Amino acid sequence: MATHALPARPDPLLADLARCRDLTVALVAPLSDADATVQSMPDASPAKWHLAHTTWFLETFVLRDHVPGYTAFDPSFAYLFNSYYEAEGARHSRTARGLITRPSLDRILAWRAHVDAAIADAAPLLGSDARTLIELGIHHEQQHQELLQTDILHLFAQNPTAPAIWDHPRDTPAAIPGPIEWMPGRTGIVQLGHGGGSFAFDCEGPRHDVLLHPHALADRTVTNAEWAHFIADGGYDRPDHWLSDGWTWVKAEAIEAPLYWQRAGDGWASFALDGLHPIRPAAPVTHISHYEADAYARWAGARLPTEPEWESAAAGHDPAGGNQLDTAGPVRPRAAPAGTGLRALFGDVWEWTGSAYLPYPGFRTAPGAVGEYNGKFMSGQSVLKGGSCATPRGHVRASYRNFFYPHQRWQFTGLRLARDL
Repeated sequence: MATHALPARPDPLLADLARCRDLTVALVAPLSDADATVQSMPDASPAKWHLAHTTWFLETFVLRDHVPGYTAFDPSFAYLFNSYYEAEGARHSRTARGLITRPSLDRILAWRAHVDAAIADAAPLLGSDARTLIELGIHHEQQHQELLQTDILHLFAQNPTAPAIWDHPRDTPAAIPGPIEWMPGRTGIVQLGHGGGSFAFDCEGPRHDVLLHPHALADRTVTNAEWAHFIADGGYDRPDHWLSDGWTWVKAEAIEAPLYWQRAGDGWASFALDGLHPIRPAAPVTHISHYEADAYARWAGARLPTEPEWESAAAGHDPAGGNQLDTAGPVRPRAAPAGTGLRALFGDVWEWTGSAYLPYPGFRTAPGAVGEYNGKFMSGQSVLKGGSCATPRGHVRASYRNFFYPHQRWQFTGLRLARDL
């Protein structure tokens, strides 16, 4: 499948955009038109839709709004590929995205190439507001790159033949780490939130004071082996570990293990983008809900870290380090590297916190449609931190706030324990 890179330009913003756009196309290269059309559940979107929506975002907010005389590639696409922007008018139902059999995958890729070329041609004349929107468009598409991978994974997991999207040699399993070590966290009044000077989403600010009480964080995330022990000890069968809503969810959905785990003889196997294989005992557990993470923490005599505790601990750690997405191919969490202190804060798995996704003091939504990006979702969701193996490298930072509903688990979600001191 051909990619549609922007022409080479000295402009670093255009270079970043080209790399981002090419990676998205590379991620869908193994897919057929049918693969890219199907929607496996209401929370997921077809690969074709991700390709189209990220292009709609750039065509609408950059080209339509900032390039006089620009004509939309296809006016019907605005209805088909708007996601949730009420200010942009009526749109196709989210739950019916898998019914958009046309336009074809090739037609959408042609649209992407058209929009890329139009931005490159207009770039010398674009002002600061348009360039800011291009930067937002890059980070927006990086979010969809991760969603694209997790949605493809969920789709292929429904296939009883357990097909691998990318083959990958099975390496020698890492040694199971020793017991968790506890790292005392900062205490007292600390400043959290994005401090400016570089890109951040609006929900990451304003920077504000938070009081931290004595606490400690686990030096690493919880492993598959530890989770298997939780299962063997009746973790999914004892209501005393669970929040009331979580226990209701476990019973209603017959949950007995992380998503994609299945019994394999006396052990467990899990499905991933490289097919069905035995779980890696030393790797971080993933595809767990907030309910499951909270129940495990209670079972372990601990709790989930708060967002301020996690963010303060991440200060000074390289957010571009760890196991994150660099190129298209199989992604999977890896065992925490050897060493001392807090390890693998960034990459591998998103870490559930015990904090609700709420606005910081002084938060204000931006005017216009782009103001709908984050603020209106600040209800009933929990914050995750740190990125995952499917997060494009360079996308996250300590202040980054990912958020999902407590029952959702098709993302690369795991946990790190905390406790009071």
